[in-house]
Amino acid sequence: MGVARPWREAWAAALYGPGGFYARGEAPAAHFRTSVHASPLFAGAVLELLRRVDRALDHPDPLDLVDVGAGRGELLAAVRAAAGPGLAARLRLTAVEVGPVDLPGATVVREVAGLPTVTGLLVANEWLDDVPLDVVEQTADGPRVVLVAPTGAESMGGPPAGADAAWLERWWPLTEVGRRAEVGRSRDEAWAAAVGRLARGVAVAVDYGHEAGRRPPDGTLTGFRAGHQVQPVPDGSCDLTAHVALDAVAAAGVAAGATETRLDDQRAALAALGVDGRRPPHALSRTDPAAYLRGLQRAGEAAELLDRGGLGAFGWLVQGVGVPLPFPPLATRARVRRPPAPRSG
Repeated sequence: MGVARPWREAWAAALYGPGGFYARGEAPAAHFRTSVHASPLFAGAVLELLRRVDRALDHPDPLDLVDVGAGRGELLAAVRAAAGPGLAARLRLTAVEVGPVDLPGATVVREVAGLPTVTGLLVANEWLDDVPLDVVEQTADGPRVVLVAPTGAESMGGPPAGADAAWLERWWPLTEVGRRAEVGRSRDEAWAAAVGRLARGVAVAVDYGHEAGRRPPDGTLTGFRAGHQVQPVPDGSCDLTAHVALDAVAAAGVAAGATETRLDDQRAALAALGVDGRRPPHALSRTDPAAYLRGLQRAGEAAELLDRGGLGAFGWLVQGVGVPLPFPPLATRARVRRPPAPRSG
């Protein structure tokens, strides 16, 4: 059966250890579909944000675009292709990824600590949910760390200690027997390290998430394999993921130097960046049928990205370092909501 150990340790080995799911070169797109894969409109929105950051920074050369958890580099490639020759000539592309990235002209580093100092835009799309964490369950004797064997069989360990106990008390206190929490301290540290690499610019974390007062009572840990949600088993056979405590991550970013913060959902963020799900006027079908069909396709893709029952429910944490956030003020704050499943298969 193998030795039972805390979820964070087992998770890290299953994904990133020798022979682990990502360490052996699995392509993320083969197992789950992100907004990047759903439509080029997502890359277009990132490009619009990059242009706004570029103006706020007074057009530096080079202008950094960093993708943390870059997969095969699809987002970086799409943004560069659409940027136009003037902007593209100043772009310095960096992918942070443990797997292979085939993107000529880009720098690839394996971890955030390997990043150069960044002046520009850093994007982490569905990265934090893959950062391993521990699971804690409330028992009659108090909270206990959940241990897991390579088969997925669970047992109870000792109480959380030190920094983990303090994190739980502040961000996810447990009071009812049987309820679970996912200790997001590792995600806070990962995001703080990313924000800490920014000299000036904007960092964006896009993930399914939750906030205090709306934590999922049983946690969100799950697995994905070949586009299907599966039981989370830390044996290297599937991706492991859990939603992100985005309010805790935001506080970590502020502690790391972020001077401005915006937290809302993908629907609101993409709309602010020009993604529009409205259908073209029907009259266009008579005057320019081809343009009408293109408009319908674009509207359908936008609707998927904006749907709060799916991809539109992603949380967007946007933090600036040394620059104002290039978004209009939020008229009403859109709370990050928990969707029915953590990823689109």
